[in-house]
Amino acid sequence: MSTPLLAKLLSDLVDDLQSPTILWQVGTVIICCVLALLVSRQVRQLFSSVSSSSDVIKLGVESFSPVLFPGFCLIFILIAKAILGKWQHTNLLSLLFPIIGSFALVRFVLYVVRRTFAKDGTIGRVLALFEKVFIGLVVLGVTLYFTGLWQELSSALDDIVLPIGRNKISILEILQAIASVIVTLVVAMWASAALEARLMLLPRMHISLKVVFSRLGRGVLILVAILASLTMVGIDLTVLSVFGGALGVGLGLGLQKITSSYISGFIILLDRSVSIGDLVSVDKFNGEITDIKTRYTVLKGMDGGESIIPNEMLVSNPVQNFSLTDRSVVMTTDLTVAYKTDLEALLPLLAEAAASVSRVLTENGPSAYLVKFGADGLELRVGFWIADPENGRTNVLSDVNRAIWKMLQSHKIELPYPQRVLTMSDAVGKI
Repeated sequence: MSTPLLAKLLSDLVDDLQSPTILWQVGTVIICCVLALLVSRQVRQLFSSVSSSSDVIKLGVESFSPVLFPGFCLIFILIAKAILGKWQHTNLLSLLFPIIGSFALVRFVLYVVRRTFAKDGTIGRVLALFEKVFIGLVVLGVTLYFTGLWQELSSALDDIVLPIGRNKISILEILQAIASVIVTLVVAMWASAALEARLMLLPRMHISLKVVFSRLGRGVLILVAILASLTMVGIDLTVLSVFGGALGVGLGLGLQKITSSYISGFIILLDRSVSIGDLVSVDKFNGEITDIKTRYTVLKGMDGGESIIPNEMLVSNPVQNFSLTDRSVVMTTDLTVAYKTDLEALLPLLAEAAASVSRVLTENGPSAYLVKFGADGLELRVGFWIADPENGRTNVLSDVNRAIWKMLQSHKIELPYPQRVLTMSDAVGKI
């Protein structure tokens, strides 16, 4: 059995400590750390000056900044090891290189994972458990590397072969395939999250196009990541043709509704018939669109409840969009006054009362009309416009009715009660 690498490095380091040349290694390490600190600060300052106009760059620099120092330190030590190794031993640098490299790897992976799966800055139990497991695996890997067991473990896993059909694959290849798929998928999702955040900051692009490009970008990046990981492992991509045919049959038979909803989602986003923030009514649901996903749309009602509507309904069913070209909405309230009322004086007063409410638009001012000669009196209608129906309609209708009632009371205008006259015939009395 070969001597463990850690024991050999420590033995060589002890020999170096007895030589004055160790001062060159210590000085090199200090210089590398100082240079890494200075360069990382300069990079932060450079991007902070640019990030004033870009929240995405600012978020990326703030999250990636913990990785800058160990990353630059690792680079400088690698360069110094190659230069200093021409004249003397570099056992101290060889010992520090894997330690700093593992530290940089941990910081980088934690940054990517949190940037991808914790957009709001908080991590859940699953993500916290993953971080702990990953740190433990890195520590285990460094330990195996120093003890010299890494090569033996790799050889043992490579010797264990599993028969899969006509082919045989080792445990080591399976683990490498899983690791490559996970790494490429995480990187792809990280890139898609950054792309989505960057698209959402574009001021001149419509919100629907932003969502379309972000969804398409995520799908393309994930597809490329999977294909790239399979290629790196050595899997022939032509075998996917069978899977593609089976998937096509499955989509045609059992996944028609789901496929229709996905396609409808892209149609909605592209034709801009409805957008995030629109007030719509479809089937028995009505409210404000708060989010458009690839498969469904979230509709928030005026009562605060959220409805999950498949995108297929928004394409195949009639949709009433109250804010497609104009968010203004007309509202009416009816009342009945006595026949003796002076309409020429009352109608302007009704319009003024409705206009006194702050949410009623003044451009298209309120109007009052005589609608019908009713059985109990003159039936009138007051119409008015509001520009913010998302803030509620019942409340503004109540304010208008209260303003009208106050005006009627001040002018002593009578609102008649229903009156009916019953006539008793002689035939009924004889019975």
